[in-house]
Amino acid sequence: MEETPLVKGDIISGQTCISNKNMIHELEQKGYGEIEKEKLFLKQFETLYLLYAKRLILKKGNKQIDFNSFMSLSQKTNPEILTKFLIYRDLRNRGYVVKDGFGFGSDFRVYERGDFGEKGAKFLIFGLNEGQKEKMGNLQKKIEEITQMGKEPIIAVIERRGEIIYYKINIMNFNENKARLEESFQL
Repeated sequence: MEETPLVKGDIISGQTCISNKNMIHELEQKGYGEIEKEKLFLKQFETLYLLYAKRLILKKGNKQIDFNSFMSLSQKTNPEILTKFLIYRDLRNRGYVVKDGFGFGSDFRVYERGDFGEKGAKFLIFGLNEGQKEKMGNLQKKIEEITQMGKEPIIAVIERRGEIIYYKINIMNFNENKARLEESFQL
């Protein structure tokens, strides 16, 4: 993990809020959170990552919240949070800046190393658990829209053991495949 300072945060209206101006600047430079009214608000997966890495002291009122407690709280409102956290943690540990996805059903925007703050995200990541079903038509539409934007679509599959495998995906054309299949079965 990159050197992130020890940060103090509070849960306010269900969100992690960082108020210390020095910490806000430091975290924002590393791609964490969104600034709103001179405070930095972290996404659930960012909070989980910083708690996991022991870089965040989180409080709700006077009570300190640990990783397991925050995970339990998060799963009540977001059943997909474990999947998002595992992918986020893996990408961060590989040195990427990761932000919440925007549209197309993507989970994350991922910036090429060293490009955060200078260029847009290069990759859009979709998280899937092993065995989870996804309709090909939906996936094809997402891929076409993402590639038209100049981004690279990637599927992150979490195996049952927790290992993550990344698949770069390209535009598919099933009509061509169907024609080839029909030709191969002609007698």
